[in-house]
Amino acid sequence: MRNPLCQIANNAGIDGDLVFEKVSEGKGGFGFNAATGKYEDLTKAGIIDPALVSTTSLRNAASVAGLMLTTNVIITELEGDDEPVNGAVN
Repeated sequence: MRNPLCQIANNAGIDGDLVFEKVSEGKGGFGFNAATGKYEDLTKAGIIDPALVSTTSLRNAASVAGLMLTTNVIITELEGDDEPVNGAVN
């Protein structure tokens, strides 16, 4: 979970490595609130289980990627009036 935390901190303009070190020392729901720039108990601050959200998102993305790799055909909606794609069925 280091990379997502560091990226969130970097996006907030704060050194991600420093944030990770401080959060690693904390217990329970302690973490970094990027919206306020404060270290606090994220559950009490109203941020619902950030680790669960990240974990669930990654699992869902991996599941979709796995389905795409084992599928013979993927159907998408084409936007715009671009040139037809070779091999596409209209």
